[in-house]
Amino acid sequence: MLKQSLQQKMLQKLSPQQIQLMKLLQVPTIMLEQRIKEELEINPALEEGPEDYDENNSSEADDIPSNNDEFENERNQDNSRDDFDFDLYFDDDEVPSYKLNANNTSPDEEKKDIPFTVGTTLQDNLYAQIGLKNFDEKQFIIAETIVGNIDDDGYLRRDISALVDDLAFTQNINCTEKEVLEVLKDVQDFEPAGVGARNLQECLLIQLKRKSPKTYDTKIATEIIEHHFEEFTKKHYDKIAKKLEIEEDALKGAINEILKLNPKPGVAGSNNKTNGIEIIPDFIITNHDGNLELSLNSKNAPELKISKAYKEMLESYSKSADKSSKEAANFVKQKIESAKWFIDAIKQRQLTLMLTMKAIFDYQKDYFLEGDETRLKPMILKDIADITGLDISTISRVVNSKYVQTEYGTFPLKYFFSESLSTDKGEEVSTREVKKILQDCIDAENKRKPLTDDALMKILNDKGYNIARRTVAKYREQLNIPVARLRKEL
Repeated sequence: MLKQSLQQKMLQKLSPQQIQLMKLLQVPTIMLEQRIKEELEINPALEEGPEDYDENNSSEADDIPSNNDEFENERNQDNSRDDFDFDLYFDDDEVPSYKLNANNTSPDEEKKDIPFTVGTTLQDNLYAQIGLKNFDEKQFIIAETIVGNIDDDGYLRRDISALVDDLAFTQNINCTEKEVLEVLKDVQDFEPAGVGARNLQECLLIQLKRKSPKTYDTKIATEIIEHHFEEFTKKHYDKIAKKLEIEEDALKGAINEILKLNPKPGVAGSNNKTNGIEIIPDFIITNHDGNLELSLNSKNAPELKISKAYKEMLESYSKSADKSSKEAANFVKQKIESAKWFIDAIKQRQLTLMLTMKAIFDYQKDYFLEGDETRLKPMILKDIADITGLDISTISRVVNSKYVQTEYGTFPLKYFFSESLSTDKGEEVSTREVKKILQDCIDAENKRKPLTDDALMKILNDKGYNIARRTVAKYREQLNIPVARLRKEL
């Protein structure tokens, strides 16, 4: 049985403009330029440069007709099209292409392009060296298969038996594991030294055996890696010295020789300059004799405007009553409105960025004045959201991938956020302060007898920080500091 009823629902929907703003907020400066270039390419109604202020032609969107009825009310047949030929866009015999485009993606879906890299890769260098060897046809294909399976670090991580299967199924070549190993030995003679190794031990051995002349330190280092590798990785130096019957000075010389080796030879075998990431700060803080000044990077505030020619086209085509002119006017109006939305989104992005950064700037002013990490206050996203009146998700988008340049260095905004920790006096301090003290203690420790987590906990407790050993271990791991045993040096 059908029944009528009334229901109340609260729905939150984002407009296309809001979605566009959310996307722009999380884009860092280095990508904002590319995003603007893309918009300039796809929207001819958008131009770079300062806004034109003309008495007869206002730059505001009020000049844009709001509905299509105005087009039919006008009967002026002024069809001057000398500056722009709309026949490129519209033809009486065919449907405009933009009407045939299908868009099956969500409006808030992010498009991530695959970046193109320039340079010579490790594989390029290795393939070139294959031709320098006197391989027969079968060995040549085996060598190519081996090189194709070497990763960016320079290691061959696949089993030899798997390579034999690949050669049989993909290349129709029957070979034994012994034949593959013989070719692999030749590949391991390629440059850079250590490439083609199947593990770290083999990689270091290849480099040591290539060293010339063979010094005493090199011989001891080779003996350590070949026969006492496990003890070496665990830094059981006393056991190694006892087994090799050598003095501490001799052991120290051999260890120094090992430390000179490259554990990732593949990085040295490529001149592809994609590892260094250029950081362009979004904000700049300058100190003028104790007076701090916060500014937005000029690249974050580009000058954009609506094309004057397009506004004139809209005015011209809106006066015509024929169908093609109305379609042309609709097209131009759509492009102008899209350009205005984009300009407004860029301006709103600037305001939101500055509002958020100003709150962070005021909250952490003591740090920006002195650059002392211990002066950082506990701060979470909610604190800045409460100050600015923005949503936490908006603050998160602003903070993500954004950097600020100070006289003490360039830092990601996330650097200034940290949880709080109570001291024995009941004061709230930043965990960043505790990590800084922890780092200083480890830097100043006796490397022959590194401080254990228990010892570090006692030092922090003596300084008034209520902290447990497991918390010390957690902070140490976050700082990428190994355990005491692995920090030991001779």
